[in-house]
Amino acid sequence: MNATVRQGGWVIVASLFLALVLTVVPLPTAAEQLRPEWTALVLIYWSLALPQRVGVGVSWLVGILQDVLQGTLLGAHALAFALVAFLTMKLYQRIRVFPLWQQALTVLMLLLTVQLVLLWIRGLTGQPGADWAYWLPAVAGTVAWPVVFVLLRELRRFFQVQ
Repeated sequence: MNATVRQGGWVIVASLFLALVLTVVPLPTAAEQLRPEWTALVLIYWSLALPQRVGVGVSWLVGILQDVLQGTLLGAHALAFALVAFLTMKLYQRIRVFPLWQQALTVLMLLLTVQLVLLWIRGLTGQPGADWAYWLPAVAGTVAWPVVFVLLRELRRFFQVQ
């Protein structure tokens, strides 16, 4: 029987906490629309790196926390993050072998999925539609993905997160 020692869970929690903080930190009005979806990026990374530890359930809980922090409809981000974690976990073996630029394109599709689910929920609740700037966080997240990936990978290796 192979007993796997899991360590470094605090690194995962700390990175998710930092992502939540980056999501609500005030920015100038001009930069507000360019804020990447930090929480989704971190969840995508951990779902790729450790799908057995960070999956749909963790994504759902983090999404609920983000809904509470942002004051959005409870469960909106939870649904979007859980869907993206599910898709990431279904495709993680393929995504992991891609070069970083192809991973960034895949992350763009996943971030657009988050935005699309949130837009769909806005439509269901009778909120007004969105203009083209609504999609900018997905583009900004795609640009930020290589930095997020390398930084979290180095943290995972340094603290031997398993």
